Amino acid sequence: MKSYRARKAMNHLWTAICAAAVVLALAPLASLLWLVISNGAPGLSPSFFLERPTPVGEAGGGVGNAIVGTFLMVGMASLIAVPVGVGTGVFLAEKGDGKFGAGVRFVTEVLSGVPSIVVGIVAYGLLVVPMKRFSAFAGAAALAILMVPPLARAAEEFVRLVPVTLREASLALGVAQWRTSLRVVLRTALPGILTAILLAVARAAGETAPLLFTALNNQYWNTRPDQPTASLTVQIFNYAISPYDDWHQKAWSAALVLLLLVGVLNLFARAMARGRLGGAP
Repeated sequence: MKSYRARKAMNHLWTAICAAAVVLALAPLASLLWLVISNGAPGLSPSFFLERPTPVGEAGGGVGNAIVGTFLMVGMASLIAVPVGVGTGVFLAEKGDGKFGAGVRFVTEVLSGVPSIVVGIVAYGLLVVPMKRFSAFAGAAALAILMVPPLARAAEEFVRLVPVTLREASLALGVAQWRTSLRVVLRTALPGILTAILLAVARAAGETAPLLFTALNNQYWNTRPDQPTASLTVQIFNYAISPYDDWHQKAWSAALVLLLLVGVLNLFARAMARGRLGGAP
């Protein structure tokens, strides 16, 4: 009886400790959300989403051009990174048991730990210097480099989760191996891969350092990939380091817009991971 009471007391103790740890972990997040929402919400308006920044001292203005630039560069980065990352992951899962596969896996793990500012400097040396200009394409290339490693690792893991019996059944029916990988294995792992893609896109949308070295910024509307282009993260950075209170307010509002964008992508990814979307069972 004593041992039962002791175990029950210990269980209650560790439950309380775990609950306290959860509260401690959530407190900074709740504080961050409240700070961004309370400071950023008053500055939101239709014009904030539709207009470009105004000079110092002029009322109004917004981050419309930065929103367009962010979608442009993240979209271009996705077009580069998704085929490369998912293709690498499928290769590692299907044919990556040899030395070459181990080498590719090692490179992806190393790249996943490289600081984003280093990627920005590399993109600056490889693209900006030869082109002699900052551009949206250079920014998209830097973001793509950051997106490929997590995409490759996630795609590999999801493809490996596909039951071997599905592969064997397809091959037993005379289906070619490449078609089996494409139509059976990849299709089964698609919900998980789509989740990884959305998370990679959310990470790319929140990067600042690589874009400072590649896309720089632009105070005007621009959709040309060979020209300097605005982005939400760089615009927030420029507003935040300025000495003007009006720009500080705009930085909070732009941060709230970015937080909402990344939050929506993460919620959408979680919904897909639970099988609510993408045709998962």
